[in-house]
Amino acid sequence: MSQLPSEAHPSFGEAVRVWVRIGLLSFGGPAAQIATMHRILVDERKWVGEARFLHALNFCMLLPGPEAQQLATYIGWLLHRTRGGIVAGTLFVLPGFLVMMGLAALYAGFHQVPLVDGLFWGIKPAVLAVVIEAILRIGRRALKSAEKVGIAIAAFLFIFLLDLPFPLIVLAAGVWGFLAARAGRAAFLPAEAGEGTKGAADRAVDEGAEHTRPNRGRSVRTAFICLILWLAPVALALFWGQGAFGAVGLFFSKMAVVTFGGAYAVLAYVAQQAVEVHHWLAPPEMLDGLGLAETTPGPLILVNQFVGFLAGFRNPGSLGPWMGGVVGASLTVWVTFVPCFLWILAGAPYVEVLRGYKALSGALAAITAAVVGVIFNLGLWFALHVLFGKVDETRAGPLRLFIPDPASLDPAALALAVAAAIAMLRLHLGMIPTLAAAGLSGIVWKLFLFP
Repeated sequence: MSQLPSEAHPSFGEAVRVWVRIGLLSFGGPAAQIATMHRILVDERKWVGEARFLHALNFCMLLPGPEAQQLATYIGWLLHRTRGGIVAGTLFVLPGFLVMMGLAALYAGFHQVPLVDGLFWGIKPAVLAVVIEAILRIGRRALKSAEKVGIAIAAFLFIFLLDLPFPLIVLAAGVWGFLAARAGRAAFLPAEAGEGTKGAADRAVDEGAEHTRPNRGRSVRTAFICLILWLAPVALALFWGQGAFGAVGLFFSKMAVVTFGGAYAVLAYVAQQAVEVHHWLAPPEMLDGLGLAETTPGPLILVNQFVGFLAGFRNPGSLGPWMGGVVGASLTVWVTFVPCFLWILAGAPYVEVLRGYKALSGALAAITAAVVGVIFNLGLWFALHVLFGKVDETRAGPLRLFIPDPASLDPAALALAVAAAIAMLRLHLGMIPTLAAAGLSGIVWKLFLFP
């Protein structure tokens, strides 16, 4: 059995301390989180080379779920086998999980208190600016050809006007990109990257460390264990039959396998299902949850934890609202992230094979383009429900239309949204300072100007 290379290889304890640091610094969404990992792991520690870091990122972007957390899991696995992957992925999520649990409890129990109500009233319009910034940022990276622009427009029309399911849109975009890459269309072919400097993780692969070599039996065992861990709590919740827990487990388990393209891409679908189908929360509350997730460390998909807390808090069965909220939030996070460990720990040994499969990169390119359209749908859906007090949903044949009542426009919310957009897009203020200023403005508005 090949051993991990010892030369300049970090100890497990040293790696744990670094993963704690990364978890505490993982603010600002996936782009900022990936940049933080790159700075610490590639530039400072030199534990992984540039080329392998990018290849690992591309592999994680092909998977459902938060790519930054999966990238941490992958590199942790390269360095210290299964336990390294589990520790890295868990520590990336744990700080945000603890912070979000406290914030969700504060919101559920006290959001009607004027101070708290003003804080969240101010944050909601500012989150619109955050979504707009995400559209522009992802769009600049993803829409570099007319074909990709067309995919984005089609995705928006399909989800906003025709109400097609998000998983179907992702599947269709992926198939289109896969076939386009197979046909050799340049817009869907990946750019080549040089090897550059190598680090300890690279040497683990190059020197044939046992855990980096594909092994079908090991992958099957890993997948089986992860599936049991993933689905057992859902089965227990369904068997118990009380509260919202069975529905929470099933819904977010489904989300775990279709969340291609990051949290923004799936949020509109989560919001519409949680609001309109399950009635766990109202549209403005979903925006409050997104604002909270933006200000905590960890993956943005932790907004699902907020939804799960409110679902359990309001439908607790025999547990009582507070325990129901904790169980709902914990179950949501469990079924959201356990599949991420499954994809990495069972599939990572095959990443070198996937590195040469350009058709998969084409599928990812098309999915990323579709995500831009889906995020635009999210921004428009949120904007209608934040800026207008009354929004009617009507049907005209196959079309679904959202028609706001002009008389219900909130001028103060509109002004705050515009100010936040100027702060982020023109003055280039950070997301957290912008949200903090908006929250403070909301407190002043609700407590002193229009109490």
